[in-house]
Amino acid sequence: MKNILLIILIAIAATGCEKFLDKRDPKATTFQEFFNTEEDLRRVVYSSYTDVFTTVTDRRLLFYMQDGRTDDAYSRISGDHHQLIANGSMNSNARLSEYYWTIHMKHIGRLNTYIANVDIPYVDDEAVRENYRNILEGLRAWHYFIATSRWGNVPFLLEPADLETAKQPAKPKEEILNLLFPMAEEIANKLPPDEYTTNAYMFNKYSLKALIMRYALYNGKYEMAARLAKEIMDSKKYELFASYANLFNYKGDKINKEFIMKMDMPSHNNTATNSFRDLGPQYRTGPGQSYSVPTKALVDAYWTLQGRPIDKCPLYKKEQYELNPKLNRDPRFSASIFGHGDKFSGEIINIYDENSPLYYKNLRASSTGYWYKKFVDEADAFKTSGGNMHFPLLRYAEVLLTYAEAKIMLGDVDDLAKSCINQIRKRAGLDMSVADVTLTPKTKQEWIDLIRNERRTEFAAEGLRYDDIIRWKTAEVVLNKPALGHTRKIDDSLVSLKIEDREFLTHQYLWPFHESSLRVEPGLKQNPGY
Repeated sequence: MKNILLIILIAIAATGCEKFLDKRDPKATTFQEFFNTEEDLRRVVYSSYTDVFTTVTDRRLLFYMQDGRTDDAYSRISGDHHQLIANGSMNSNARLSEYYWTIHMKHIGRLNTYIANVDIPYVDDEAVRENYRNILEGLRAWHYFIATSRWGNVPFLLEPADLETAKQPAKPKEEILNLLFPMAEEIANKLPPDEYTTNAYMFNKYSLKALIMRYALYNGKYEMAARLAKEIMDSKKYELFASYANLFNYKGDKINKEFIMKMDMPSHNNTATNSFRDLGPQYRTGPGQSYSVPTKALVDAYWTLQGRPIDKCPLYKKEQYELNPKLNRDPRFSASIFGHGDKFSGEIINIYDENSPLYYKNLRASSTGYWYKKFVDEADAFKTSGGNMHFPLLRYAEVLLTYAEAKIMLGDVDDLAKSCINQIRKRAGLDMSVADVTLTPKTKQEWIDLIRNERRTEFAAEGLRYDDIIRWKTAEVVLNKPALGHTRKIDDSLVSLKIEDREFLTHQYLWPFHESSLRVEPGLKQNPGY
């Protein structure tokens, strides 16, 4: 394998991006020859999103597949990588460690080249050029936020690499973040405050600040996270959509003001979306493949209608809740998950019926007996061409819960923090005569337990769980248990479907560098434990 940073240098200098090969001038051989118009500038911004962040074809990158890395879900195809991360098979020789490292470093290299040459293309309005420059710099920051979350110390380049700079040692994560956070905020402040009329998926001032807010929380910079969340709230640009369930289907995906960062149809050139295929059930002639499905651990995580854990509710026994997940449950459960005993396309699901396509042992059925309802609209059930779903990459609910968590961790649970949680719970449909968090005093640990579970159920299937269990350092607990599925009673005993054993070792909080990368990149040092 060639040096990844040299690949970046060579690929950028020669072509910039594969999509440029579709240019009008097939004789163009250098970057400068085909980077000369405003449309060229727009194209590199567009491709910088769709190649990694808004792709609809690569399940390794799709946000709704990434809960398969956690205790919340099971990803049935090992080549999608999520299964291997969840069951502890990730090591320095695994293809996945090379794949993700390469894709982030490759795109950082491209972005460095685009930014360095952003003054070359002709534009009618210099404000357009400046806006594209800021979006490209925001995307580069996004890559670095992810890279430092996964590997810790990484090379940090803000200019196109040459043979010498490509060999520089990795910079400590904290040094990178100390540079990156103020840099990203400065970029955000130069962006327009409103969503664009077209290309709404591109960064504006508040969507980039929301992303910075997310990674401030992830990295324990709670004062920054709370400040940014408050600024976004005060902007009045976003609001909770009235129906939690309809946010994730065609009734609400395109009309809400909750999606702050979005994956809409223009973000991937209006190609068909495949969330039904990826998450939905195999049913008759339908396309569902059940590639990622919820586990019992997630099902049991939904608290009661009154906002209590199922093992601390005086109304019913825990066993009753396990056998009947819809019993007295947080309405977000029914809005997010369906399975055995529910209706699909007018028929009752029986995962234990060997003659049913939904039989749990069938390849394209769910081995856990559950499916996500989020992003699985029955309107797509029998389409062969896919759907046109809009997806949230970051929504206003995360702003509210980020403010609340940051204030909890700071030991300053103010009225606004409590209101943020209550807004989320009220919209979800909980019984606020009991679930109102202002009704009873709580210890700091009780607040922590509450906010962590609130995030888990609010954002199920939205790709946030992995970063949460990594930053909370709970992965070593929740991923050292078998992945289980539907529970039923057999001979007076509760029996749950068993999918796989899992193991998580403490060194896996950071990902390994692939052995081939270490051989050719002298600046890299393998993370401990690998």
